[in-house]
Amino acid sequence: MRRAHTLTVLFILTCALGYVTLLEETPQDTAYNTKRGIVASILVFLCFGVTQAKDGPFSRPHPAYWRFWLCVSVVYELFLIFILFQTVQDGRQFMKYIDPHLGVPLPERDYGGNCLIYDPGNETDPFHNIWDKLDGFVPAHFFGWYLKTLMIRDWWMCMIISVMFEFLEYSLEHQLPNFSECWWDHWIMDVILCNGLGIYCGMKTLSWLSLKTYKWQGLWNIPTYKGKMKRIVFQFTPYSWVKFEWKPASSLRRWLAVCGIIFVFLLAELNTFYLKFVLWMPPEHYLVLLRLVFFVNVGGVAMREIYDFMDDPKFHKKLGQQAWLVAAITATEFLIVVKYDPYTLTLSLPFYITQCWILGIILVLTWTAWRFFIRDITLRYKEIRRQKQEHKHEKDKCLSNGDGHSAMLEEQNGNKLRERKL
Repeated sequence: MRRAHTLTVLFILTCALGYVTLLEETPQDTAYNTKRGIVASILVFLCFGVTQAKDGPFSRPHPAYWRFWLCVSVVYELFLIFILFQTVQDGRQFMKYIDPHLGVPLPERDYGGNCLIYDPGNETDPFHNIWDKLDGFVPAHFFGWYLKTLMIRDWWMCMIISVMFEFLEYSLEHQLPNFSECWWDHWIMDVILCNGLGIYCGMKTLSWLSLKTYKWQGLWNIPTYKGKMKRIVFQFTPYSWVKFEWKPASSLRRWLAVCGIIFVFLLAELNTFYLKFVLWMPPEHYLVLLRLVFFVNVGGVAMREIYDFMDDPKFHKKLGQQAWLVAAITATEFLIVVKYDPYTLTLSLPFYITQCWILGIILVLTWTAWRFFIRDITLRYKEIRRQKQEHKHEKDKCLSNGDGHSAMLEEQNGNKLRERKL
């Protein structure tokens, strides 16, 4: 039934596109015709994928919604592959086909400089440094971390990713000028206010969703209009709730998986800044916003698929399709950055930054070896030693009571009887 419905929709869409092309005279503009043909091809593919792609773990507001974003992931990955195989100049100029204002080098904004919270030299507005930093990225930080918290569903992981990204900005500010920020911009405005408040609101929302009663009733079975409106609103909430318990220290497999999730999150965050740097896109461009909206929708599905695979590998024997696509997209974006501007990426880190990262990596590796190898061996040795001591204590207790001599005689007689039988 679903296949027949798909073929019907595809037939109608194809006929409509063909009818449009027959009504008008085909323009003699090659660029315009190429863009129109690519858009029509993408629409046909999305129509097919929305009705035929495999369903993911989410069913609200509708499975077709998540199938749509899965197909958008495929289209975006193909676009990235195309950009990857272009020359640097052609790739940047190709962006003009999307927006004629692109393809022009843009100056990066430096958020550092004067880091005084109160500037007595400016009598007109001593707090001008704070107002200069309060741009459109402040609410973007808050809403971004609110949605990331809904994806990860763990306070510790969110805080680790938030703090780690600030360390990455410190480490890479010699490569990208807009990573250079004041200390209070890093830790007060970003980590505490924007990110911290977003994580807090996200955790409160998760708490409400975990306590909510998930008992669904058909829309037409609800007698009151108020109940119908409430049911429509709740259609955009999860069908059921799964609490994420990552437990990274429970096993080596889960620990490596959590470290991999954190690494991919940080790499995707860095790709946001490096991509707009190498492709000459201004930070406020709508393509940057569309990419973030895209990752918000596909990231939630990917995190659920990863958690299901980790939590119940017997039932979920393979990692979900959306998780693989997100990993492939993140890797392809990084390859584009490497190809388009290898000089920036190869700028050597300052010596003290290198020392800090080496020390951090050594500490993580040392803790991993102690927690999952040395500690287990030590606990196993202590358990064997404890069992031997308990056995020796029971034997001494048996020999020290009043029947100790008779017990020894019975043991000797038993040994002799077993020898005769043999």
